[in-house]
Amino acid sequence: MRIGVPAEKPDQPLVAATPDTVTKLIKLGYSVLVQAGAGALASYPDYQYEDAGAQIVDRDAVYHADIVLTLDAPEPYDLDKMHADSVLVSRLAPARNEALMEKLAARNITALAMDVVPRISRAQAMDVLSSQANVAGYRAIIEAANEFVRLFTGQVTAAGKMPPAHVYVIGAGVAGLAAIGTANSMGAEVFASDVRPEVAEQVNSMGARFVPLLAAQEKSEDGYAKAMTAEQAKLANEVYAKQSATCDIVITTANIPGRTSPILLDDEAIAAMKPGSVIVDMAAANGGNTTQTVAGQKVVTANGVTIIGWTDLAGRLPAQSSQLYAQNVVNLLKLMTPEKDGQLVIDLNDEIVRTITLTDDGQILWPPPPIQVSAAPAAATEDPVDHAKAAADAAREAAAAKQKRFAWIGLAVVVAAALVLVTPTMALGHYMVFVLAIVVGFYVITGVAHSLHTPLMSVTNAISGIILVGAISQVGSSNLAVTIISFLAIVVASINIFGGFRVTGRMLTMFQKG
Repeated sequence: MRIGVPAEKPDQPLVAATPDTVTKLIKLGYSVLVQAGAGALASYPDYQYEDAGAQIVDRDAVYHADIVLTLDAPEPYDLDKMHADSVLVSRLAPARNEALMEKLAARNITALAMDVVPRISRAQAMDVLSSQANVAGYRAIIEAANEFVRLFTGQVTAAGKMPPAHVYVIGAGVAGLAAIGTANSMGAEVFASDVRPEVAEQVNSMGARFVPLLAAQEKSEDGYAKAMTAEQAKLANEVYAKQSATCDIVITTANIPGRTSPILLDDEAIAAMKPGSVIVDMAAANGGNTTQTVAGQKVVTANGVTIIGWTDLAGRLPAQSSQLYAQNVVNLLKLMTPEKDGQLVIDLNDEIVRTITLTDDGQILWPPPPIQVSAAPAAATEDPVDHAKAAADAAREAAAAKQKRFAWIGLAVVVAAALVLVTPTMALGHYMVFVLAIVVGFYVITGVAHSLHTPLMSVTNAISGIILVGAISQVGSSNLAVTIISFLAIVVASINIFGGFRVTGRMLTMFQKG
């Protein structure tokens, strides 16, 4: 079968296949036709496609192919060029395009919507919403930094101290986490909120602080965030407004597929923000998360807050976004080409294929049957255990451990008393120093992070060196006890020194290339 890759609309810089993915499609047994100039805006010239094995053709030839790959729904005059029984793979927004599905069904075109891939584990590699949101979240921070009038990172200079920027990300999905990671890497102090309290751990792991909402909701069954009730939205918006007033940059990411985006920041909340603050509304294409967002435009409010409503954040990094989208398509076609013979198999028994198939054989198949992607954990079953006996056994073990601990402490006291009795009066003061050194050393070592223990061990080589020099000076003493102790000190200190250097050397080789 032939795959056609047309040039997109003038305002769409992405392309549905890259030279890299063309090679992968050919390995699946397909022949690939690419319209001349299709990848120009994404920095993929025609000769790279030819080198990958594609044929460069005109627009009519592309749409006459058996399978057509696009970013967005083709124009009606392009659909007219597609023959019956052909396949269209694209982002089709079926929840908002019922008329488009009727046209596709009337033309007997099988339509596969890349933007409704189910949120299940084995479909993650085909999820274009996630891959594009990842790029868009990164770009949102770059756009904010471009408009922000100060540095992101805090600095202390001879001219004074500069505090870090405070960034607040509303929504910790794919786009939100990408924005958090980017802002954190640029040195900002990052805060984040989400209606799902279970994502707090992810937020914290990205270096941000989680700001809990007054009203949270449970995870949805289809993997997407559900719309909040009016009461929940009111309580959540109070938190958004309060936190936004203290921050310099706000990134809003609340976007529910097929619905108008919810309002997170109203006029009053925006008016309370500091002059020079920046809002990047990542939901601008679906109405926006603020009352003053204008899709595709940048506006500045009366109190000096810049609101960015770009609808093409992923498109502002076209080369990377194209590669990710194209790879999502390749992963789908791998699933649907089991024999790698260039023959697409529409298996409606597969839950992924069934979910994304909008039309087939002249029929509209949308909406698909629901897929359960999250479930409550199974109730733990009670083991037939005698709890009374188990409690008694645990109590006996604890008592035995306590007795053993006291026995060791008693033995240590006896040994210490014996040493004190045989030690000359002039040297008794050294025991006090020794005990204090143990106490101080214990609290110093336990207060050091585990990742720093190896460097700390290397630093103790200096202390071991002092011990070694002192022991060497005393090993020739006429007192046999002093000679024995000095010899043991030489051995132990030497082991610590050489072992420390060896471990440090092995640690440093881990950071050497090659």
